[in-house]
Amino acid sequence: MSARRSDELLDTYLLKVFSLLVAERSVSRVALKLNQSQPAVSVALKRLREIFGDPLLVREKGGMVPTEKALSLLPHARGALAEVEQMLVQPEAFDPHSSRHDFRIGSPDYLAPLFMGSVSARLRRQAPHARLSMHALGPDFDFERSLAEGELDVVIGNWPEPPDRMHLSVLLEDEIVCLVAADHPLAAKGLGLDDYRRAVHVVPMPYSVSQRGVIDAVLAANRIERDERVVVQSFNLAPYLLPGTDLVFTTSRHFAAFYARLLPLAIVASPVAFPPMRFYQLWHQRSHHAPAQRWLRGLLGECGRRLQPAQP
Repeated sequence: MSARRSDELLDTYLLKVFSLLVAERSVSRVALKLNQSQPAVSVALKRLREIFGDPLLVREKGGMVPTEKALSLLPHARGALAEVEQMLVQPEAFDPHSSRHDFRIGSPDYLAPLFMGSVSARLRRQAPHARLSMHALGPDFDFERSLAEGELDVVIGNWPEPPDRMHLSVLLEDEIVCLVAADHPLAAKGLGLDDYRRAVHVVPMPYSVSQRGVIDAVLAANRIERDERVVVQSFNLAPYLLPGTDLVFTTSRHFAAFYARLLPLAIVASPVAFPPMRFYQLWHQRSHHAPAQRWLRGLLGECGRRLQPAQP
């Protein structure tokens, strides 16, 4: 098919279907995301195959996989969608109350649920028609690419050295403490450095290959080895493993205080001289001036300021 004829047929809807199909590798999941029927998405895929002269997705044992051509086209499709979105956004026209924007935040669950509860409540009050999507970060997830290509609007992080290619604003600074069972032998006595070395610890799985968290970085710099006896995928699971055990969980004070109110736990001062843990939001230059994104960052910043760390 000629380039001119392809240009005439290729619209933003097809580009969106294409981007989602390559990412999701499932017609049914794309249909759910777009609130469309599976036959409608299948028809769109058929049109895309005709336009590009390529199957784009082929069936394998584990499901559908993108072809080499599809993978090569994906960055261009995402870039085109981002450019169209920028063209359509008018700064003076953004109204949170009537907006149906889909806000996408990437973050591990190292902020207490109170934070996202506050974000959700404010969003419902100020932008009742908007949609909020939370995306978990993991060691195989390239959050910088996702920000650059518009898959995410904001990433919340706490790495000691955030990527200098991104914009940043601080949400919260917090003390690092230890969380233990209320009847832990060291709950009343306190933790010394030797106690910390001898203790058995519960730790979260790393959520970034390229970034080391402040706790691991400080321990490594001071050559302090700890017995990481239990490893969990979720920060929010760790506190539930502490009651009735001798495990120690090193975390931020606001996170520890949230769970100490729910469970029979005690907060103990850390014997290691950790610097304050900084939680911040990161975003790409592509969305720096977008009014919807500026509004979202303002909302996150206000929620962070209101999440005051509990006093010892």
